[in-house]
Amino acid sequence: MKFIVILCALISCLVFANNETPKLKISQIAENVYQHISYKMIDSYGMVPASGLVVVDGSDAYIIDTPWTVADTENLITWIKSKGLTLKSSVVTHSHEDASGGIVLLNNLQVKTYATTLTNKLLALEKRQKSSEEISNNPFALVNGLVEVFYPGAGHTQDNIVVWLPKARILFGGCFVKSLKSKNLGYTGNASITDWPESIQSVLNKYPNIEIVVPGHGNVGDMSLLKHTKQLALSAKGR
Repeated sequence: MKFIVILCALISCLVFANNETPKLKISQIAENVYQHISYKMIDSYGMVPASGLVVVDGSDAYIIDTPWTVADTENLITWIKSKGLTLKSSVVTHSHEDASGGIVLLNNLQVKTYATTLTNKLLALEKRQKSSEEISNNPFALVNGLVEVFYPGAGHTQDNIVVWLPKARILFGGCFVKSLKSKNLGYTGNASITDWPESIQSVLNKYPNIEIVVPGHGNVGDMSLLKHTKQLALSAKGR
């Protein structure tokens, strides 16, 4: 067993060392909820995996955060179609590429894309394509009783939102929430560290019955991810 683990680690290192981007991964994390993980090589960070979700309602599907790239977004759509599902819409949790990289493709395919007004302003400032629909209410029901969008306040970015799946009791935190393995807040170039702890608490107050939390990067966990992120932000705030 130890030999197999070491061998797998060596193979993984060789792939990343050659800058070969791993293929899009899709796995089921709950009934009618799938996690997609895409990868991109980022200077100073190496190969970075980013998570999103596909939520299924009957024969309809909804994307929560697109993959990093148009190519992987296309691969995700192909997977959705292979399951006999119809892609109805998508929502992005902030303007960074690890959440919004596929908006342009979805817009071209005339799939409704949702983002907050602030996210669209930031996308426009970056000369990137905006979503076709804007989220103005808080919270906002993307799909009644199935997908709810909530703006808790600034944290990782000024515009970060979270997505609540009440039936599955899953919170998609995106980059607003750090994994338990995270030793710090990661990239904070657009962050509001001062507001971040209070914004995390807003989520805890809003959704006290969370069972599963999906961060933007790293392993899926439970409510402890929110508490861990709050502590990281408090520590960074106190410096």
